[in-house]
Amino acid sequence: MYKAVIRKFLFQFDPEKIHHFTFSTIKTGMKFPFLPSIAESMFKVSAPSLEKEVFGLKFKNPVGLAAGFDKNAVLFDEFSNFGFGFVEVGTVTPKAQPGNPKKRIFRLKSDEALINRMGFNNDGVDAVVERLRKRKTDIIIGGNIGKNKVTPNENAIDDYMICFEKLFDVVDYFVVNVSSPNTPNLRALQDKEPLMKLLQTLQDKNNTKEAPKPILLKIAPDLTDSQLMDIIDIVNTTKIAGVIATNTTISREGLSAENKEETGGLSGKPVKNRSTEVIRFLAEKSNKSFPIIGVGGIHSEEDAREKLEAGADLIQLYTGFIYEGPGLVKRINKSLM
Repeated sequence: MYKAVIRKFLFQFDPEKIHHFTFSTIKTGMKFPFLPSIAESMFKVSAPSLEKEVFGLKFKNPVGLAAGFDKNAVLFDEFSNFGFGFVEVGTVTPKAQPGNPKKRIFRLKSDEALINRMGFNNDGVDAVVERLRKRKTDIIIGGNIGKNKVTPNENAIDDYMICFEKLFDVVDYFVVNVSSPNTPNLRALQDKEPLMKLLQTLQDKNNTKEAPKPILLKIAPDLTDSQLMDIIDIVNTTKIAGVIATNTTISREGLSAENKEETGGLSGKPVKNRSTEVIRFLAEKSNKSFPIIGVGGIHSEEDAREKLEAGADLIQLYTGFIYEGPGLVKRINKSLM
């Protein structure tokens, strides 16, 4: 039904416009008392075998919604009705910013992929905090944080600290995003010295809290083995909670779509194998010394199981959710019961 009818209709329109239209439709529809329970009956599954405790948090199931989808924390409660075990909001920056010029999202239909160059467009951390304060469900929320485009890298820590402090009381875990290819020079923060300083500063502040929150690092799939070894060393040294592997890629290898040369980060099926390789490398070389959330190219139950078998503790969907529809969440969870 979704792929044959709904997706076919949605894919006739501009991706960003249809994203906002879909959000508005879900937000309005879920206000009718009977619709949340209908959505739950269609998409939600519960079982003790799906429950997982990772970095001190108890997840009802291991399937989450990746950052970038509900970046402004508009639909996190509603997404709990679609069967997700957790939702990651953001990337959030201290000040609101419009992001890059449109058009900035492109479907690569023949590759079942997306290219985006959004550029951390978001309403700013204060607006996101206000929405999260009104949380109605108990779904686990992650806060993905970044820096504003106008903030130079030498002052980046200040931006991350602002977001950390303001979001602390309204999210369950944090994700430090230094791996988006769509903010100029951001990926330079993945170099060992600046990354160690950033994460240690955040962790030091975290450790002053009465109940510290898990901090994770989101990394690019384009890192070399040597850089991945640096990541392992940084995680173990700073004692942050874990890693999200991986963000979008700047590679265009093996694509067939006509618009494959658009600039931005590539997500979807073409990222699947590299994402899994990174997960397996981190898990094996670290002797599984920290949790990993696997994301990248999960379009089926088999893809999800592949990530978990490679060493992921939890998984996240984004592009697969767009191409396969909300039924994918249920299918994955049922396959894991």
